[in-house]
Amino acid sequence: MDKNLLHDLVRGALKAGADAAEAVVGERQSLSVGVRLGELEEVEREEARDLGLRVFIGQRQATVSGSDISKEARDKLLDRAMNMARLAPEEPYTGLAPKELLAKGPFPDLQLYDPSEPTPETLEAQALAAEDAARAVKGVTNSDGGSGAWSTAQYFMVTSDGFVGRHQASSFSVYASAIAGDDNGMERGGDGRSTRWQSDLPSPAAIGAEAGKRAVQRLGARKIDSQTAAVIFEDRVAGSLISPLIGAIAGPAIARGASFLKTKLGQQVFGPGITLLDEPHRVRGLGSQPFDDEGVANRDTAIIDKGVLTTWLLNSASARQLGLQSTGHASRGLAGPPGVGTTNLTVQPGERDLAGLMADAGKGLLVTSLFGPSLNGNTGDWSIGVSGFWFENGELAYPVAEITVAGNLIDVYGRVIAGSDLEYRGSRNSPSLLVDGLPIAGR
Repeated sequence: MDKNLLHDLVRGALKAGADAAEAVVGERQSLSVGVRLGELEEVEREEARDLGLRVFIGQRQATVSGSDISKEARDKLLDRAMNMARLAPEEPYTGLAPKELLAKGPFPDLQLYDPSEPTPETLEAQALAAEDAARAVKGVTNSDGGSGAWSTAQYFMVTSDGFVGRHQASSFSVYASAIAGDDNGMERGGDGRSTRWQSDLPSPAAIGAEAGKRAVQRLGARKIDSQTAAVIFEDRVAGSLISPLIGAIAGPAIARGASFLKTKLGQQVFGPGITLLDEPHRVRGLGSQPFDDEGVANRDTAIIDKGVLTTWLLNSASARQLGLQSTGHASRGLAGPPGVGTTNLTVQPGERDLAGLMADAGKGLLVTSLFGPSLNGNTGDWSIGVSGFWFENGELAYPVAEITVAGNLIDVYGRVIAGSDLEYRGSRNSPSLLVDGLPIAGR
């Protein structure tokens, strides 16, 4: 898209009486192919472009968006935004990001965009290879299918304060899901990967084989008695244990006083072995971006440093409300004002691999899948449905299902031990995490 359209939209807003304005465009293309039982099942192609405009009149703001970028549509978009802003309630902390915090080019090359575009035939071949490998695993009796997908997106922002920023990213993914069955029932297992560059994808056959293996391992899952025992969250799901932390330290939640961590800034929240980094400039990272969604310069941040909570996650509005400075964590779509989000969130690895954690714990529960989390954001009381494996003497004993683990996260976080098996699979990554003595609700 021609960036002059965004400049024209911002100038038009100022001419119409806005004190400040911000125009953003997002463009996306995607292609996905799904197969099942060796046959093509679906092909989906999408091309989308959306334009967003945020205007400020005094302490009032309005945000509008649309997909039509014609001159007539842009004029209507501007009129609608100005009329909405004049009627909006005053928001004392609203406004563009402070000029002195804005990112300045040239922006770092994060290698987020692979220009190669796979054909539908290529994606179909990847999907078939993944599914074939899953179906070839002994014990697999059916398939939920395989898929291959590609997408590319670019984001362009212009503000009346002089910020101009653009970044572009691509994504390639392969996924397979298998069903294993025996006389006692059926179990599902899946595996998939997404990467910025096509060459970084594991082989579809490896992904499919892992999907089949995980399905077969689940056969014979049983319930266990309610008890208190060590719980290990496998690296693939361990990030879900950290997710409530992010909501609890988000500036808007802190400003409202609606957080179980609202008094913990600068205090020991985890043990000294836990460090949690947010890394916006990780090369080829799935969450990487050269600036935040208000144009503020972002940087690597140790959110948890040797167990100590070092910062809130702030956009400009929440920073103003708290009398602080934006931390470069603004996140937004095109249809609303910025919220708060992270980029590449990573729990740093410890010293023991998964086998070592199980050996240290002796016996307990290895969690491999999660569902139905529940959290009281004010108190930190938390519970989640899980399935996985019971282990004894440091070795897997049998699969288990229909279990809930629970606790208060302030207590839970203080007892987390990180494993060494960190693998970068998404925008939130963690090694396996051990928590001793969690309440387990079974039969």
